[in-house]
Order: sequence, then structure tokens, then C-alpha cells
Amino acid sequence: MKNFHYITLLLSIMLFTSCETAIGVDLETASPRLVVDASINWVKGTDGSEQKIKLSTTTGYFSSAIPTVSGATVSVKNSDGTEFIFTESATAGEYVCNNFIPTIGETYTLTILHNNQLLTATETLKAVPIIDKIEQKIQSGIGSEEDRIDIKTFFTDPGSSADFYMTRVQTNINAIPEFTVTDDQFFQGNQIFDLYINEDIRPGNVLDIKLYGISQRYYNYMLILTSIAGNAGGGPFATPPATLRGNVINLTNQANYVLGYFSLSEVDRKVYVVY
Repeated sequence: MKNFHYITLLLSIMLFTSCETAIGVDLETASPRLVVDASINWVKGTDGSEQKIKLSTTTGYFSSAIPTVSGATVSVKNSDGTEFIFTESATAGEYVCNNFIPTIGETYTLTILHNNQLLTATETLKAVPIIDKIEQKIQSGIGSEEDRIDIKTFFTDPGSSADFYMTRVQTNINAIPEFTVTDDQFFQGNQIFDLYINEDIRPGNVLDIKLYGISQRYYNYMLILTSIAGNAGGGPFATPPATLRGNVINLTNQANYVLGYFSLSEVDRKVYVVY
């Protein structure tokens, strides 16, 4: 896990002579914890049979590599007892399933066995409306600031229940996608829009926009996570910026808690070219 201490450096100037000393910083590093990236996403227009789950561990603050986890047993089971096995691929830490059956409103249970630790999580697959339209608007700059292109993604809430949504925007100019979450508390049955602001967006840039239906608990989790990460943390599971626990429980040893989340979402996707 990334841990750091702030250090105060004292500068001394004596007899017009400057002295520079290299200071070694000994950072405390917590024991690695398992990170579960188990996002089951059913994109509209596909059968949803191909799914992927990634396992990794937390690491030190200055480490540039994310340690992967191999040799785990991973499966997902629906309420009827049908089990879908996720087999580790040629990519270490990546577990894939090619026969998953997604069903809206179905409850699924994730099971992971790793290092004699039994982990589990339960979640329901949530539906999502289609993206109605995508619009852009130029916001005039003030003073020396340049004009800015804002992007709005519109969708219509069904109005039959309390619903929660997540929008993911990936551009061809930023390696890191941005996430926002929305609830329909004040928009029941009405059209909603998510606003994407990026001062570097220019005509010709490409936006890959995905809208997810998510559970209330996942909404709360992502709301906190995006706030902690400043909405620019390399995705919600790459390297947790703080100890935020998800819905995966260690049944063998609760003190050895797990990070990450098991979610299931229907997804609508649109690719938008800025003009």
C-alpha cells in the first residue's frame, strides 16, 4: 500500500557557505494486501460471455510495477447454482471466463481461494438505459484563458426504482480514464446528463464513453474512491490511494482484509469525436 511521511528539511547558511546533504527517507510499507478487480460488464449488443477478473497486491510508494497474483482459484455462481470458472490466462494475475451468462436482476457470488484464504462477495447485475445523445458546448475563456469544450452525455432514467449510474470517459489524449457517479434521487423518470470537462480537449479528439448501471453500495464506494483519488488515480483498482474496503470478505481471516470490489453492470457505450 502506498504510504508516505512528510519531511521537513532545515536549510542552514553559515559564513556564506552552502552545504547540501543527501537525506535517505525510510518509508514504512504495510504488508501487501490482495486487490480484487472483479468488474463483470455486459455491454449492450454483446452476449456478455467473455469476462475477466484481475488479482494483484498493494505495493510500496515508489514502486512503478503492480504485483500480480497467480495460482488462485476463481469462480462466480448465480442463484441457481450455475458456476462459471475463471481460468488464469497467459497474462499473470488475469483470470478469464468464456461462457458467462449475464442476467439482469440476477444475484451472483464471487469465490476466490488464494493462499488458503477463502474470499467471497455477492452482488446483483444492474440494468442501464441507453445513451440518448452526446452534445458539446464551447465555454468562452476568461481573460487569458482559452475557450473550453464541455461534453454532455444524456440518458433517461426509467423512473420505476431508485437507480445509480457510473460514467467512464477515456480519451485519446489521456492514458487514465475518468469516472463519475450519479443517482436518480432528483431525476426520477427524467433525462439526466453527465458533464465531462477537460481543458485539453480539441476538435478531432476521440472520447470512449461508457455508462454503467450500478448498485447503491457500489455507488457509495465509487463516490468515496473518486473523491480520494481526485478522479485521476489510474482506474479504481490499479493502486488504492487509501484503505477503502469494498464488498469482498475474507471468510478465513477477517483481519487480513481485501481491497477492490465485485460489481456487475449492464453497459452502454458510445464513441464520440469532438468537432
